Amino acid sequence: MHRKLLLIFVLSSLLYACKKDEKQQSEILIIPQPQEVILNQGFFTLNNDVKLVGNLQFPVTSEFFKTMIREGVAKLEFTDDGSKNISFSRNENIAKEGYELNIQPNEIQIKAATDQGAFYAIQSLRQLIPETIEEGSLQAKEIKIPCGHIKDQPKFSYRGMHLDVGRHMFSVDFIKKYIDALAMLKMNKFHWHLTEDQGWRIEIKKYPKLQEIAAYRDETLLGHYNDQPHQFDGERYGGYYTQEAVKDIVAYAQERFVTIIPEIEMPGHSQAAIAAYPELGCTGNQISVAKKWGVFEDIYCPTETTFTFLEDVLDEVMMLFPSEYIHIGGDEAPKYQWKESAFCQAIIKEQGLKDEYELQSYFIKRIEEYLNSKGRQIIGWDEILEGGLAPNATVMSWRGTEGAIAAAKQQHDVVMTPTSHCYFDYYQSENDDEPLAIGGYIPLEKVYHFDPIPDELNEDEAKFVKGVQGNVWTEYMPTEEKVEYMLFPRVLAMSEVVWTNADQKNYKDFINRVEHFHSRLEALNINYANHLYEVEGKISSLNGKTVYKLNTLTDDKQIVYTIDGSEPNLFSAIYKKAIPVSESTMIKARVSNGMELLGTTFSEEINLHKAVGAKITIDKKAHLAYQGSGAEGLINGISGSDTRYGDKEWLGFWGEDIEITIDLDEEQEINNISTRFHNGNGQWIYAPREVDVEIENEVEKIMIPEEQNNIVNFNLNKKVTTKKIVFKIKNYGMIPEGKQGAGNPAWTFIDEIIIN
Repeated sequence: MHRKLLLIFVLSSLLYACKKDEKQQSEILIIPQPQEVILNQGFFTLNNDVKLVGNLQFPVTSEFFKTMIREGVAKLEFTDDGSKNISFSRNENIAKEGYELNIQPNEIQIKAATDQGAFYAIQSLRQLIPETIEEGSLQAKEIKIPCGHIKDQPKFSYRGMHLDVGRHMFSVDFIKKYIDALAMLKMNKFHWHLTEDQGWRIEIKKYPKLQEIAAYRDETLLGHYNDQPHQFDGERYGGYYTQEAVKDIVAYAQERFVTIIPEIEMPGHSQAAIAAYPELGCTGNQISVAKKWGVFEDIYCPTETTFTFLEDVLDEVMMLFPSEYIHIGGDEAPKYQWKESAFCQAIIKEQGLKDEYELQSYFIKRIEEYLNSKGRQIIGWDEILEGGLAPNATVMSWRGTEGAIAAAKQQHDVVMTPTSHCYFDYYQSENDDEPLAIGGYIPLEKVYHFDPIPDELNEDEAKFVKGVQGNVWTEYMPTEEKVEYMLFPRVLAMSEVVWTNADQKNYKDFINRVEHFHSRLEALNINYANHLYEVEGKISSLNGKTVYKLNTLTDDKQIVYTIDGSEPNLFSAIYKKAIPVSESTMIKARVSNGMELLGTTFSEEINLHKAVGAKITIDKKAHLAYQGSGAEGLINGISGSDTRYGDKEWLGFWGEDIEITIDLDEEQEINNISTRFHNGNGQWIYAPREVDVEIENEVEKIMIPEEQNNIVNFNLNKKVTTKKIVFKIKNYGMIPEGKQGAGNPAWTFIDEIIIN
């Protein structure tokens, strides 16, 4: 019997694969989705008979395309005319980065106002050619390209990705590969984070100790920062990019219409530079390049010596990078040493400043004036708003949308890059076997649905939002393969956020295109995360009863599952409707195409306690980056991860006391109430100092002792009959000096509230 079933599975799977290939050959599957696409009948056949016409209109693009095709199937030559052409023509009525691509049986027409627009047309055409072209061979004498018409232009002018090479450094070849990927996805900005506490990565000829000392650390932290005690690998680590290498990379990017924005961090995140030149700091003490992650107290002192150093550095940087923007950081700058410095206090008094925050503004404005005098503009993280924004600064809003809103209302340009949607160092899956990340949880769908324009901005203010950037911080990315894994496929979603108009976006269609795009990534030797064949689960209520719903992203697949804790296989139950849950249950599920199991096993342990399905309210909204499954997620019978504070079951609140009310609908006998708080101090997360529990007008005040453990358990044994329970959770408060994030409010993270 099993053999007959297996034969049916094999035949059906082969039929499915054939139909899928035929369907994709007749579709226009492009990422990012163009603004207008019309699919027509017929195909254009690309072979050695095809000629290129009008190459002088767009020399960079035509040469790029010719090289790409010559390494594949056709030896394209330039000509004035031919019976079968790929033609380039200039049309000044098209937007600067826009294009029109018209594919007919005997001709492909590319129209654009600029070489850059034509280049983006070629990137779209590239995705209609079989992916083996990326390997230098199409394994065919000719290929067929579906006929159609594409009219396209970007939604935003700033379409960026960031890469931190301070924590971990990557080869010149990889930086070029990174730029290639951005160009393929029509992204036009590469934010290169070149200096950090853990390493200075750019050659500055006037200051050789930056190469000799600042570029190297003695050893590197092993595991996660929250792992105690800290362990190190004992190996010297570092390096830097020579100015010749930088020039080569900049030229390479220019040929792909990618502008590189260099970042030289100031006044904080400067420990490596101060280790090389202690006179730049406030203490004058000899320090070492940082060997673990976080925020450090050593900071540039605003002396003339420091400003001379930074101006000299920026002179050499500007010589290498033609970008209008120079990124000056400005984030996470501890003020403790400035408070203790007699010199800094004298400057505050002399300049009529209020405090150290205005001293930072003074610092940033000095740098801005210098860069403006050289014809450049500064861009910085949203902390540059503190103490007063420099007159011409562009703000990169990362801590949320508040910085963007404030800057736009002051008529400053803004680039959106909030932790809630744009941090690709966060986990992208809740699988237990995901590689180590800093924390948080930003799946593909969340990136895709990011709306960069805050509701608080009116139409005129919204014009100051120039675009969006994804960030790749590399504390936990020691290899190039790991960077790619964290970047792809989320950068595909980001490319559509910044390019495609909202009315053309469709997540289900996007997933279909991502699945198709996987083969191109493989041909490009890009290591990507494939979570398309994972199962998603959600507990819900149906007709007053608790049920569990399963879902998977891709079409033409099915889900097989078990409820007894056993591993699902091809002959397990097929999911067709919500699964009733009448007791605590372990559900396991897997995606299948009928012939084989795909992805990994999904497991969910459901604890059906008395609050599941009750009504819950919280007097504050969870932070946008850590909203989990919403308030209901605190009483859905599912506990969060022991190690990841940002998964869908944890809720995060920044610097706020919260009040949680649980209404059980009818009186029930209660014996125990428990929950958990995350206590990852390295991420500014602290268990609350006090939790008050109110039941039947009686309040239990429970003080929580400070602990070193990453998880703090809360437990209240109390036998009572009630229908309502109120929790008042008091935030830890301001993080004390000497701790990561000192001077900032602490985060509170709470897990499932279990009532038995």
